[in-house]
Amino acid sequence: MSIWTLLDMAACATPDRCAIVWGDSRLSYEDLRQMSLSLARQVRAGGSSHVVYMGANHPAFAVAVFGAAAAGVPLLPLNYRLGDAQLSAALAALARPMLLGDATSAERLRRLGWQCALAADWIGVALQVPQEQDIELGEAASDSVAILLQTSGTSSAPKSAVLRHSHVSSYIFTNMDFGSAEASEMALVSVPPYHIAGVSNLLSNIYATRTIAYLDNFSATQWLHVARTQRVSQAMLVPTMLARIVDELKILDGNPELDSLRTVSYGGAALARNVVELALKLLPHVDFVNAYGLTETSSTIAMLGPQDHRAALASPQEHVRARLGSAGRPLEGIELDIRDEAGASLAAGSSGMLWVRGPQVSGEYLGSETALDPLGWFNTRDKAHLDPDGYLFIEGRHDDTIIRGGENIAPAEIEEVLLTHPGVLEAAVAGIADPQWGQRIVAAVVLRSGHHPSTEELRSFVRGVVRSARTPDCIALWPQLPYTSTGKLLRRQVAEAFRSTDAAVETEETQGP
Repeated sequence: MSIWTLLDMAACATPDRCAIVWGDSRLSYEDLRQMSLSLARQVRAGGSSHVVYMGANHPAFAVAVFGAAAAGVPLLPLNYRLGDAQLSAALAALARPMLLGDATSAERLRRLGWQCALAADWIGVALQVPQEQDIELGEAASDSVAILLQTSGTSSAPKSAVLRHSHVSSYIFTNMDFGSAEASEMALVSVPPYHIAGVSNLLSNIYATRTIAYLDNFSATQWLHVARTQRVSQAMLVPTMLARIVDELKILDGNPELDSLRTVSYGGAALARNVVELALKLLPHVDFVNAYGLTETSSTIAMLGPQDHRAALASPQEHVRARLGSAGRPLEGIELDIRDEAGASLAAGSSGMLWVRGPQVSGEYLGSETALDPLGWFNTRDKAHLDPDGYLFIEGRHDDTIIRGGENIAPAEIEEVLLTHPGVLEAAVAGIADPQWGQRIVAAVVLRSGHHPSTEELRSFVRGVVRSARTPDCIALWPQLPYTSTGKLLRRQVAEAFRSTDAAVETEETQGP
């Protein structure tokens, strides 16, 4: 089934309900449907092979998603932070793309020799485009390509994950209830459109017939303002966003004025347990959901639900409280397997590589052979373990593992300790080459305002919790850490910064870049 069906069903059921709010403007579900059909007609009339969206959050992104599906062509949401060479290479791989973007992206694309329609202008005239053109429309076949998503960062060669309609619709139809939202429900979306969370968040809210409010540039202050004034009921955040909101809420001293907020989902990267615990205490009326997934799995494959959060917070047992740091349990239809380097399945509690299988798992890349094994399993490249009750704990990327003196060390283990220090706001741990030990441990730390612990004090703090072999050899105090726009820590940039300065960080005065 095509993802076009999601909007078609919603518009038929609630045509006059508000679908999208941005600024002072609103689009009904029927408006969104007609705009998407208008785009589909233009795609067909122009013989376009793909629809490309490049810009921040905007209603035009929703139109691009459903218009491409109605026309039966793939959508490629592009990261506007890509370098010129990467951007040109991505577009050159497409036969005849139709480009839609914001003013900044459109100007840049034109400079590179590509014609790009302005999203804001296009939305303003879309409903005036004649609808009677004799162009055959219809939903795409379920096995055709729905979405192409870039999976690499901004400094390496991009590769496109291929998500077919069957993958994406399987996730929605298996885990969501159609029309389940009340007319008053509004979801605040601040994750970028070129990330799988942006795509799945749009599709799930449309299928639920919920109103979407877009926030194009995130700040904790602006997010809280919109959440209050628009009476937001649901929100999806990346961990860095939630951590900043929690810090802002602490300043409000228990008066957040967020009585309309009912559910907050977070995911995309690790979030310290103490931040989750504080969020639960500051917003006791809110249901928190931790969602773990990958681009190649069409979004969420495991989830820690609201009751799991509350039970863990209230439990006196540490193994239950530890679940606040887990990704929860697999969704319906998803199988998980932890394997060693030889491919053998491991018992509960053993750390290894996470493999996943299910109807929403693609494991396909443009121009490459499938990454699935013969039985349909996909290697996530994440190190993980399952506890005896089936809760999934992600330990970090396999490539991030520090090997010191023959011992494997997960950076997240040390970061968790650093984050329990009252003066530490953020922490990033990495390994760099060492002639004696193979690798040594380095850490970049961002301090909380008003706190001034020394680097040696921080090292002593870690040493008091973990063995000395796992204590960072060097700690630097940085004003900020490098993240992607979806909240993933750019750990390689941290390691490179230490390598480029010879990691000579052994005094309190040393500051990072």
